[in-house]
Amino acid sequence: MAYDLSVLDQGCQEMGIVLNGEQKQQFVDFYEYLVEKNKVMNLTGITEFQEVLVKHFLDSLACVKAVDIKKVKSIMDVGTGAGFPGVPLKIAFPHLEACLLDSLKKRVNFLEETFDILKLTDITAVHGRAEEYAKNKAYRESFDLCVSRAVSNLATLSEYCLPYVKVGGSFISYKSGTVQEEAEQAEKAVKILGGKIKDVVYFSLPDSEIQRSLVVIEKIKSTPGKYPRKAGTPLKEPLV
Repeated sequence: MAYDLSVLDQGCQEMGIVLNGEQKQQFVDFYEYLVEKNKVMNLTGITEFQEVLVKHFLDSLACVKAVDIKKVKSIMDVGTGAGFPGVPLKIAFPHLEACLLDSLKKRVNFLEETFDILKLTDITAVHGRAEEYAKNKAYRESFDLCVSRAVSNLATLSEYCLPYVKVGGSFISYKSGTVQEEAEQAEKAVKILGGKIKDVVYFSLPDSEIQRSLVVIEKIKSTPGKYPRKAGTPLKEPLV
């Protein structure tokens, strides 16, 4: 089947991303496998090709608006779900060493199968909770960049994600619409965890009215050892 990739091409061009034929085919293969597996498990509510291109693929790649990905070597995607933003970033930037974390084993299995189908290397999927892996020396403060499209308030997400980031690295939270108030409410939590809100980048998704934002948090000092707190606590009692 021939797919119209013009919206992907145009969106990438606007972001300064150049995809070769193999990478475009990987996006198509990812889409086909996602939709096929979605029939038997809940991976996404968005299944129409053009919508997936915009709302999943281009949205995932948009963090280039906030960080120079060419200077990033290792990336952690917390609460990756069906692989967003981790898989599109890995396809577009093959040099990345990527780790995708999800709390549902079925999704991790799907991701591992996806990596095989797309012939992606230097990418792993791990099954577990963010709070637990962040205590593991192999993962703690080991990544240049942590990204998350997970739906949680910024204070909670910062407690999940900042412990993974090296000092000097960044955490980027993908959000919808305006996040000024949420960012202000999270400032105290971010500071406690060793971070500093550096920027909020607003943008619209191509061919849509959808407003998105990227909250860029810089890691300026080590996260105290007691964070993240035990599983479930960051969600129930955010540091505000």
